[in-house]
Amino acid sequence: MGGAKNCPETPRQKMIGMMYLVLTAMLALNVSTDILNGFTLVDNSLHSSIAASDTRNAKLYNDFKAANADNPEKTQEWFDKALEVQKRADSLFNYIQDFKEHIAILADGQKTVDEWKAQGIDPTMHIEGNSNLDVTGQYAIVQGNGLKLKEIVAYYRDYAAGLAEQDAELRNSIQQNLATERGYNAHEKDSCDWEVAIFDGMPVGASITILTKMQNDVRSTESQLIQYLMDRTDAGDLRVNKLNAYVIPNSNYVIRGGKYTAQIILAAVDSTQRPEYYVEGQRLNDQGIYEVAASGTGLKKYSGWISFQNPSSGEMEQLPFSSEYSVGEPAVTISNTDLNIMYRGYDNKFSISVPGVANDKVKVSVSGAAVRQQGGLWIIKPGDGSKSVSISVSAELDGRMQPMGSREYRVKALPKPGAYFKSGENEYNGEKPIPRSVLLNPNSTVIASYGPEGLLDLPFQIVGFRADINGVLMESKSNKFTKEQMDRMGKLKPGNSVILKDIRAKGPDGKVVPLSPIPLTLN
Repeated sequence: MGGAKNCPETPRQKMIGMMYLVLTAMLALNVSTDILNGFTLVDNSLHSSIAASDTRNAKLYNDFKAANADNPEKTQEWFDKALEVQKRADSLFNYIQDFKEHIAILADGQKTVDEWKAQGIDPTMHIEGNSNLDVTGQYAIVQGNGLKLKEIVAYYRDYAAGLAEQDAELRNSIQQNLATERGYNAHEKDSCDWEVAIFDGMPVGASITILTKMQNDVRSTESQLIQYLMDRTDAGDLRVNKLNAYVIPNSNYVIRGGKYTAQIILAAVDSTQRPEYYVEGQRLNDQGIYEVAASGTGLKKYSGWISFQNPSSGEMEQLPFSSEYSVGEPAVTISNTDLNIMYRGYDNKFSISVPGVANDKVKVSVSGAAVRQQGGLWIIKPGDGSKSVSISVSAELDGRMQPMGSREYRVKALPKPGAYFKSGENEYNGEKPIPRSVLLNPNSTVIASYGPEGLLDLPFQIVGFRADINGVLMESKSNKFTKEQMDRMGKLKPGNSVILKDIRAKGPDGKVVPLSPIPLTLN
């Protein structure tokens, strides 16, 4: 993006400005009314200049819009400011136009603005009372509209100058073109307010021309601002104070048979230049892609440099770089988090991974069992008839699936747990007498467990048992004593016994298995 520096005035615009100054001076000397015809000529020329500005501005906005559509991340901030400039410039331009139309209608006193426009005519271009010296002062000064215009022009000028804070030349141009400082009035022969200097005692024809010049200045300022904002989108592209070389590999770990791929880049490089990339003395392609076959295992190191032209000094410079990657044999890590065998009808939990490969690129297939993913684990459940299960693992490398390894597991039925009487934190299997208070603990239960030293911790559920309480047999259909059982045990004395028998437990595979009895003796 780019363009002419802030759209400087063309020779035509400079000529129009000179004509305006000369005719204003001649008017101050009360030159003949033919001079008013000269103002009409200047006004017509200004209208042509405005039309040219409108065409130029429309093209700038279209170019800006297209650039924003291509790269909104880079241009959106500046394009939004350009649209705000357009909105404010149109508002001021239309306000000045309305100002002119009111003066023109007051001067003619025959038709309204709507009546003129209904005929497709701009009333400011067909004024009969061009020489009227009172109308402009009445509307602008007596009615206070000139002061309002001054405030609106100053507001737009300050906004535009603030937007161009990074360009002193443009900022000064805006402040001069839209100046509202005190001026000099030929009638009063003294300095006076801006609106008095411009409108007091001024013929209608001259006032209309002055206002048209203001409109031309608004459009000209708009052009300069839009070009400035377009230039700002590129302002930071090459303004860097540090350059670095980077190596960006697809992966630092490569499986034998695959490929190691990395991109070597120069940060903040000028897009108009083509740096040269070298690895171990060999020049790479213009994109800096380094690719080499992974033929052996182990750590691989390499180095090189980037040759480029320094944007500040214009001298050729070199930036060194180095990197490394590992090449390993095809491998897979498979571990059973419960044990090194699988159990039939049970959700065996496996952690399966391939070093250097993301989990979503790993595929697991199993024969002889159902398999599913749950969180970061693989759940493998062998069926009733399964005697062995084979796990095969593959991974996506360089865009294709590559086998990584497999392992076979024997399948066994879940081992039968032991039965325990649990009171508080303690578990009893009948090996030693227990206190009466332990037996009568209302929160005591019967559990199925592999014991404190067991390798498995599986969720078995006691579904019922019978208690032989000093020769009386009583049944419970849960893992706790019934009220009748508790009442009966409350009558026991030291040396009496309770034998828990016919204990039934339901395993995670859904099968109910009988457990060994638990003899309990009171001490």
